[in-house]
Amino acid sequence: MKGITVLGSTGSIGVNTLDVISRHLDKYKVKALTANTNVALLLEQCIKHAPEIAVMVNEESASKLEKELKIKAPDIKVLSGVEGLINSVESTEVDYVMAAIVGAAGLLPTLAAARSGKRVLLANKEALVMSGKLFMDTIRDNNAELLPIDSEHNAIFQCMPTDFNRGLSGVGVRKILLTASGGPFRTTPLEQLAAMTPDQACAHPNWVMGRKISVDSATMMNKGLEVIEACWLFHTQADFIQVVIHPQSVIHSLVEYSDGSVLAQLGNPDMRTPIAYGLAWPERIDAGVERLDLFDIAHLDFVKPDEQRFPCLRLAREAMQQGGTSSAILNAANEVAVNEFLHKRIRFTDIAHVIETVLEKVMYNDATSLEVILNDDKLARELAKATTVDLAA
Repeated sequence: MKGITVLGSTGSIGVNTLDVISRHLDKYKVKALTANTNVALLLEQCIKHAPEIAVMVNEESASKLEKELKIKAPDIKVLSGVEGLINSVESTEVDYVMAAIVGAAGLLPTLAAARSGKRVLLANKEALVMSGKLFMDTIRDNNAELLPIDSEHNAIFQCMPTDFNRGLSGVGVRKILLTASGGPFRTTPLEQLAAMTPDQACAHPNWVMGRKISVDSATMMNKGLEVIEACWLFHTQADFIQVVIHPQSVIHSLVEYSDGSVLAQLGNPDMRTPIAYGLAWPERIDAGVERLDLFDIAHLDFVKPDEQRFPCLRLAREAMQQGGTSSAILNAANEVAVNEFLHKRIRFTDIAHVIETVLEKVMYNDATSLEVILNDDKLARELAKATTVDLAA
């Protein structure tokens, strides 16, 4: 039986992970659950799954949870803060870590899981975006396993030869085709984009996701971050990856080979499929996902992305090509801009403007250490915040 820590158990990935685990209690045991401030849901999850450790990043929320658990489940130890997150992944009883904390907040505990030699199920793309080489070196140096959980990267992984880490051209791969739904504004007239509201941006046509990642889908920054992530995961460059808008979200990504073959992974848009794949790899288990009926789909569409509509896609590629801490700067600026948009302090189209301004003004450095990365992340956030204040004035 494998012991599992779920980082970000109250988010959509965490909830789906627990759903898959609950179908295979003979194979998996929840050892730790973590959340930021959602006391009610984490309490419910603790009572159902009986972890040994529960972590709330927010200390006030941790105190509230501890009071509730003393009555309802006194054997569960409650921790708080980043140290609590790190403690939850380092236990010798933990074999797998689902890294599902959104944004930069997931970097430190995910790195800790890699240092501890765990199987890291990576649903937090920002860990690789911010610290690509450092993260991949940590995985290799500690004999950890890294399995991508993002549906697109999981699909690519399933379509890749097993020895892709020696270089894609060396194993006959010509191109990675990274699919994107196009989000809720795929056909919205350009002149109307500035007026789009947070609720409209979060109304994804295919996937049920948190608000931050839903906005990233609407700007297609999520796809830009995924291009960066794919470069590190599959040892390649951004110009080796082609983004394809596929509105049905049935083909999750494709790999083109030098002999003319194109392999694709298909399935209903349900995150339980890649989660189950990551948990059971190299085997497969039931995920509770409805089978794909090709007759119901009837047709599949593919469209080239318009970078005038989705400038964030261009900005992400440029940051990856620039190298160093540029991707961390990009990510930090995006997180601030999205948060300001969700709080209705800037317009939807201001998000890309903020990111581009920060990339132009913050000098990037070689990403040689976590300290350097986090320092540039901090500088980028400060400038991004100042830029949004100017826009709102």
